[in-house]
Amino acid sequence: MSESAGEKTHAPTPKRKQDAIDKGDVLRSKEFGTALVVLAGVMWLIFAGPSLIAAFKAVMTESLVFGRADVADFEPLRPLKAVGVKLLPSIAALFALTIGAAIASAAGLGQLRFNGSLLAPKGSRINPMSGLSRMFGKQGIIELLKSLLKVALLGSIGTWLLWSSAKDAMGFTAAGIETSIARVGDSFVTLLLVMSLGLVVIAGIDVPVQLVRLLGKLRMSFQEIKDEHKQSEGSPELKGHLRQRQREILKGGARKAVAESHVVITNPTHFAIALRYDRGRDAAPVVAAKGRGATALAIRELAAENGVPVLEYPSLARAVYYTSREGQEIRDDLYMAVAAVLAFVFGLNRQAGGGQPSVLVPEGARFDEFGNREK
Repeated sequence: MSESAGEKTHAPTPKRKQDAIDKGDVLRSKEFGTALVVLAGVMWLIFAGPSLIAAFKAVMTESLVFGRADVADFEPLRPLKAVGVKLLPSIAALFALTIGAAIASAAGLGQLRFNGSLLAPKGSRINPMSGLSRMFGKQGIIELLKSLLKVALLGSIGTWLLWSSAKDAMGFTAAGIETSIARVGDSFVTLLLVMSLGLVVIAGIDVPVQLVRLLGKLRMSFQEIKDEHKQSEGSPELKGHLRQRQREILKGGARKAVAESHVVITNPTHFAIALRYDRGRDAAPVVAAKGRGATALAIRELAAENGVPVLEYPSLARAVYYTSREGQEIRDDLYMAVAAVLAFVFGLNRQAGGGQPSVLVPEGARFDEFGNREK
């Protein structure tokens, strides 16, 4: 059964992928970025926590000290200056770590690039109806469900950890103030660490889902691929490239190879394969030259110049193109089909009054124009 031209069953072409990148349709995962930033913040708290607490203690001590110098030269902003000097290194480190984690999250998804076109103003961004459709549409519902599941998971983790540490908390009153504060700090850091790992688990689920959704969005129908190919062929740059490629081929060894061939089979325009079968030196038909696009057009021109018959056999042309190399004998399962074509060219069928024969290409050698096996 042939597939419908409107079914999006084909992988995206390089041009489709590049257009998607230009439009900003790239792999994104808010959960991955959030998990990485939160995990980086927790790591900062683990390593910088003691120095941060020491800085707070120093600030409180500085704020509560009131000496004779303060009476003679009163500076109400002195404690604030002390706070800034002592806390600035820790805050700056947290800021740098957060920015680095955000950049790393984009790099981890392979999307670390700047796209200035996304900064251009768009009416859809401020259109209330577009915003409502995003909120109450399919994507909005999915994001809502994800948020609810995330809250449920993290809430369950936090509740379990607080419940498990409740017994230990009862003994804090018997210990000294510093010991109690240290234990509370350890419990708090443990809670944050486990919850951040929960975010990592959520991100590990979200990234593959987003990747599948993106690939599904970029998949193309056969008709879309054909339209894209036609648009590309119509561009002046590609036309110039095709003409240059044709000139190169016409100057090369393909001229002699096509001149020695006995038939050229085509797709009819995308592929061209020149076949040779010299009973004196060839044990089986040989691919004298082959090509697609500009090369195929050049081979057809060479065949016309040298009087080599050109026959349209789309399935057979694709089969030989994707299974054989230039100067190589055709594959065994294609012998019967190629032999029927050569017999017609050599005049055996013409003498019997027959027309151009139909050929049967084996199922294992059937390809579409993009090299995908046909079902």
